[in-house]
Amino acid sequence: MNVLIVGNGAREHAIAWKISQSPKVSSIYISPGNGGTSDVATNMPVLPYDIDGLLKLAIELEIDLTIIGPEIPLEAGIVDVFEAANLAVFGPKMNAARLESSKVFAKELFKKYGIPTANSETFTSSIKALDYLSDKEYPIVIKADGLAAGKGVTIATSLEEARVAIEDCLDHNLFGSAGHRVIIENYLVGKEVSVFAFTDGITLSEMVAACDYKRAYDLDMGPNTGGMGSFSPPPFWNEELATNIRTDIMEPTILAMAKEGSPYKGVLYAGVILTKDGPMVLEFNCRFGDPETQVILPRLETDLVDIALAVVDNKLHETPIIWTTDCCVGIVLASKGYPGEYYNGFTLNGLDQACLYGILFHAGTKMDPYNPGKLVTHGGRILTVVGKNKTMDAARNLAYQSIKCIDCDSTYYRNDIAASINI
Repeated sequence: MNVLIVGNGAREHAIAWKISQSPKVSSIYISPGNGGTSDVATNMPVLPYDIDGLLKLAIELEIDLTIIGPEIPLEAGIVDVFEAANLAVFGPKMNAARLESSKVFAKELFKKYGIPTANSETFTSSIKALDYLSDKEYPIVIKADGLAAGKGVTIATSLEEARVAIEDCLDHNLFGSAGHRVIIENYLVGKEVSVFAFTDGITLSEMVAACDYKRAYDLDMGPNTGGMGSFSPPPFWNEELATNIRTDIMEPTILAMAKEGSPYKGVLYAGVILTKDGPMVLEFNCRFGDPETQVILPRLETDLVDIALAVVDNKLHETPIIWTTDCCVGIVLASKGYPGEYYNGFTLNGLDQACLYGILFHAGTKMDPYNPGKLVTHGGRILTVVGKNKTMDAARNLAYQSIKCIDCDSTYYRNDIAASINI
């Protein structure tokens, strides 16, 4: 088979790495890819939002299966376009991708079908929103409706913080059309967990869980990022919790989407918070997560190509999916200054040595045009280093041994990924 993967991050590198283990695959292409993906795939120049260009590429390369990494092409309807051209593609259609691309749609779905989530209200007027907030307790959560590159959520600790967040969306157009509606919801307290399952719109696979770290610095200090590390499985993940999340959240969502005429196919990724009243949905994402993918795919024993084809062909019930009990810890190497301003072009040394201890999934890297064979930094999050072993401590030690081998100026990483996680 010829497989095309759309995207350029560490998530897509992990997908390509996993696909490369399938005996069914002869050629893997990734568009656009990065400096590290060329080890397992052929990088192509088409960008993820160029759907017409990707369709043309898939036809020219005689692609048998396309896997979509990021959310933007899913929101734009790439699956609809590929299916109309009779091409096999793994991911939800545009209407189903609204689970992620419209928080208002998702909240209304939760309310209609009794899926546990925080109480919320939706507003298009900042005056009405601020009036609603006049007697609320803080903190409170303000969310832009649409995709806002991870920057559309504010946990406001005061009316003034809430006012700024609301006016940025509704009055100042900070997020464009993504912020023309806002959700105000109660702040929930509890441990957070990312839960993943495959579905063909009817069958829901065995689930797998991971936890990630959003803050830039140790001890959860600093600004929010796209993710500075992750681990899987969480020590608190057990059969009882998995059953509760499956029966109260995941399966009802699949059923609800089918009843709404938008059957959901692909990876269903739920951000769940474990409150005193039970698990509740924070949000759904309609694709693999990043950096969670980097720690769950090394735990997947089943051929990912078999899973993707079973989803496409509505035969997931025929494909048993097996996750190992091994532990994985992923640490993100980032450019100094990220998630703010940072500089690119620093040479990455020691990668071969790092591979002796961990698995390296590249994100912001590219080949040095002036030094053949060398990679340089080319993004905020540069790569994810993953340690895998029977125990979490051993996996963590391998990950840190690996990342300490990498010699590169103007970079940083957190030192506390998967530390003290039993507390």
